[in-house]
Amino acid sequence: MLQVIKRNGQKVPFDTNKIVNAVMKAYKEIYPNNAETLVKSFANYAVNNIVNKNNFNTLDDTDVDIEDIQDEVEKFLMETDKIVAKAYITYRYKRALARDRYKLLMKDVQEKLSGENVQNQNANLDEHSFGGRMGETTDLVMKRYSLDYCMSEISKNNHLNNKIYIHDLSHYAVGDHNCLSIPFDDLLVNGFNTRQTDVRPAQSVSTAFQLIAVIFQLQSLQQFGGVSATHLDWTMVPYVRKSFAKHFKDGVRHIKNDKDYVNTIPNEMSFNDPEANCKQNKQIYKYAYDMTEKEVYQAVEGMYHNLNTLQSRSGNQLPFTSINYGTCTLPEGRLITKALLDVSIRGIGKLHKTSIFPCGIFQCMKGINRQKDDPNYDLYRLALKSTSLRLYPNYANVDWSGNAGYDRNDPKTYFSTMGCRTANGWDINGFGQLKDGRGNICPVTIIMPTLAMEAKESIYGEETDEDTIETFMRILDKKIHEAKDMLIERFERICSQNPDSAKFMYENNLMAGYDGKDIRSALKHGTLALGQLGLAETLQILIGCDHTEKKGMELAKKIEELFKTKCAEFKEKYKLNFGVYFTPEVSVGACTVMYNEKIA
Repeated sequence: MLQVIKRNGQKVPFDTNKIVNAVMKAYKEIYPNNAETLVKSFANYAVNNIVNKNNFNTLDDTDVDIEDIQDEVEKFLMETDKIVAKAYITYRYKRALARDRYKLLMKDVQEKLSGENVQNQNANLDEHSFGGRMGETTDLVMKRYSLDYCMSEISKNNHLNNKIYIHDLSHYAVGDHNCLSIPFDDLLVNGFNTRQTDVRPAQSVSTAFQLIAVIFQLQSLQQFGGVSATHLDWTMVPYVRKSFAKHFKDGVRHIKNDKDYVNTIPNEMSFNDPEANCKQNKQIYKYAYDMTEKEVYQAVEGMYHNLNTLQSRSGNQLPFTSINYGTCTLPEGRLITKALLDVSIRGIGKLHKTSIFPCGIFQCMKGINRQKDDPNYDLYRLALKSTSLRLYPNYANVDWSGNAGYDRNDPKTYFSTMGCRTANGWDINGFGQLKDGRGNICPVTIIMPTLAMEAKESIYGEETDEDTIETFMRILDKKIHEAKDMLIERFERICSQNPDSAKFMYENNLMAGYDGKDIRSALKHGTLALGQLGLAETLQILIGCDHTEKKGMELAKKIEELFKTKCAEFKEKYKLNFGVYFTPEVSVGACTVMYNEKIA
């Protein structure tokens, strides 16, 4: 019996019906209105000719390659109807392309699953591990799916042609968002719900720091980017006071043995409480303060160890966490900042290693920690020491122009960052400079050197720098508009998701503004980040120098002004918070600075 050798090497019995169906599809594509019986009749006639001519109906135990059969079908159709033949050849070509892409995908999948080519492109991912291999494989498939089925051709081509990079492409299809600054003040005061249980409000500084780590981990599973605390020193003040009150009560019990007095002590006490620090309570006060200080340091160490050990994300990753601090001048807040810095300097574990997470961000603020006479200047100096020894903290300027209009009496409006690409500016949809409960929704990055090379190549003959610059600026303007469209396209996809997909986030109001029905009500307060990469290289391509020279700086300012102006226009027109950020070339996925100006 004739056996057909398939492309995977498998042998199956020869079946004329398969050829009939293939020929019918080709004829129906060209002659869709013909009666099916006529088409089928001709298909059978074609198959009989092909089979008889090649003796494919032999009863001998012979084998024939499937490609040989398809070649014969092509030949017959070319002799009888070239238009139909073209349809058949095109169909065959498309099927071949699909098979090749599938084979290539499966080859890449095999490589990831077996750990044959470990690159660890993300320092927070161990591609050798089971979870890492699963995560990388999932990313591979999801990226392909996102490109092929979830976006416009313009978006896809810009990404594939290295003109506008779509960050975290593997998450495009599922529709989760990027980063969030978590409203810890509310969560610690009110408690929160999880899928399995509910969590009571924190009643001590040690519990509060434990819950910080828990909330970081829970929220990181609702999104693909980082999570941050915007003013951790201020957030922890009431819980330091709760712990101080508990220790003070213990001191009264054991030192004074006065049960009646214990019942009059409030559940929160400031270090500056006059009664606690009066002459007759000196010994009790010292005991309570020492115990509170010890608890704070243990709580901070616990948070650092939790955030560096609990690999709670896909691919055995740690959650990308950031904490902002440094502006609270209350004694309790100063103690928190000092503990955070001291623990950072000391390092974690037996070997006192530098902590990977959380990213520390010290908030610099006029009148608070910038000058020698400022109340937190000593903490600023300690922060510099930590940075010199442990890389962290980074620094954020609360008073920079992009944070104009913030409320000095409200730490939730102080400039803070996520440590990666979240730096929220003035919210055009009503929240002003509020930082808590807002984040970056989705980012793209314009690869400017690609555009610069395109501009250079498009100029023929004796071109001048002015010609090249004009061409580049025209191309850049076009790509900024396309990047805007790509961001809105993804934003709409994210807005279409069911709130149950991120139940912890929406049920507990982690994202500000959620009306309980439409997640757009919350997402509209976040930022759509339009990144740029390779400014120095772009200048070199265009004019042969970078921004360290006057000519280069002038062009750099012109480029940045275009980004800034366009994003301000988009922000006003679409009522969405478009912002510009600079993407370091070491990793197309992080940011250092963002323009997100208040629109007058």
